[in-house]
Amino acid sequence: MAHKKITMEHDKKIALVAHDNKKRDLVEWAKYNRDLLAHHKIYATGTTGGILEQELGFKITKLQSGPLGGDQQIGAKIADSEIDFLIFFWDPLEPQPHDPDVKALLRMAVVWNIPIACNRSTADFMISSPLMDSDYERLVPDYEGYRTRKLGEDK
Repeated sequence: MAHKKITMEHDKKIALVAHDNKKRDLVEWAKYNRDLLAHHKIYATGTTGGILEQELGFKITKLQSGPLGGDQQIGAKIADSEIDFLIFFWDPLEPQPHDPDVKALLRMAVVWNIPIACNRSTADFMISSPLMDSDYERLVPDYEGYRTRKLGEDK
């Protein structure tokens, strides 16, 4: 499959998401990295966004709560190149009633080749990368052939 390049600009568009049992971890991580996050555009799902905005002291674009469609809103923004990477502190030990939404969100991140951090260590490596403060050419599969295929050819 052919690829195309999508430029991530110097100021990235970052989605921050956390399950209830991981919100405190995400907030602690974000406070520790406040200065690094401050010049980027931050998106977050409902409750997490409200907590982050209060704790960090800068504007967070707040979407719906995850179970109310926030995960899907972030997935749509990923597909539209409105989000450059995802930090999602999810709880692997707690069953989630909206687990299909979580899986769909992670799938969108992989389909559109955006960086994903699902724990603090990975988030630390991502945010401290020299690529964070420069433009970056992200390779994305060119799905035009898939979009224009005739019905029945996708088998």
